[in-house]
Amino acid sequence: MGEGTGWQPRHLLAHRAGKLVGAMPLYLKTNSQGEYIFDFNWADAYMRAGGDYYPKLQSAVPFTPATGPRLLAHDDPTRRALLQGVMRIAEQNGLSSFHMTFCTEAEFTLGGEVGLMQRLTQQFHWENDGYASFDDFLARLSSRKRKNIRKERASAQGFGGEILALTGGQIQPEHWDAFWQFYQDTGARKWGTPYLTRAFFDEAQAHLRDDILLVLAKREGCFVAGALNFIGENTLFGRYWGATEHHPNLHFELCYYQAIEAAIRLGLARVEAGAQGEHKLARGYLATPVYSLHWIRDKGFAHAVQRFLDAETEAVAEDIEELAVIGPFKRG
Repeated sequence: MGEGTGWQPRHLLAHRAGKLVGAMPLYLKTNSQGEYIFDFNWADAYMRAGGDYYPKLQSAVPFTPATGPRLLAHDDPTRRALLQGVMRIAEQNGLSSFHMTFCTEAEFTLGGEVGLMQRLTQQFHWENDGYASFDDFLARLSSRKRKNIRKERASAQGFGGEILALTGGQIQPEHWDAFWQFYQDTGARKWGTPYLTRAFFDEAQAHLRDDILLVLAKREGCFVAGALNFIGENTLFGRYWGATEHHPNLHFELCYYQAIEAAIRLGLARVEAGAQGEHKLARGYLATPVYSLHWIRDKGFAHAVQRFLDAETEAVAEDIEELAVIGPFKRG
């Protein structure tokens, strides 16, 4: 983070009687890259109207579409003060807007109470309903979906090599050398320029390997594909995938089915497999609401955005409801 990334740290702290009582991760943004709840259309319209949309303020985890608390405090009065404070700072400094993305539902509700605009989007999450095994999970699915998943797994696992699920001391530098190649390939195709450096993965090996699940496919002595997951307190976060060879259904196996197996084994409540992807529905991942909050200084533009959000929220809520009906699980 910092100069050149578009993410300049400006974290907000709240003190009471000389004691730190609250904090908000906050960044001054000079673009909208790495946010996953995107406002590109808002920025374009704002600038076509003659305004300067950037810089703006963003409360988020950079380049990470993961829901989590953004208002780090023990009580709602302090959380309210943080929200009111960031709006005042944006106003006083002539910034176009403030955005809090992937916040919790409770923060979403609180933000609405203090006058922030609310945005509802969706992701696809797998929920652990006390499953004892992957077969236990499959037993809850409709017959057609269950057969399809078994067929996909057999296809993927028959790619001609072995699949390794590694964590902690099992992860070695050679595994990061391979994954770096996968990451470079995927990043170049999707983002143009991958934003993580090779040194990041060395730091992950040194400090984070106990909180990492690295799933790799190896064929004829060479690693050919991999998926990177981070192990949270109760959630497995799927983050990156890449491959140097194409094999049918290997992506589904490494990213989705291996993640489900790991979550069951580790006793985790859910798998968040990243942004987008209705194809995840057929693999047991259900549409789940995602929340964000927004403030725009220009009142006329804010009114137009609010009208958009009203329509978008209704459409997203209907979509989530419809996807729940056609989901992969047995009825009743």
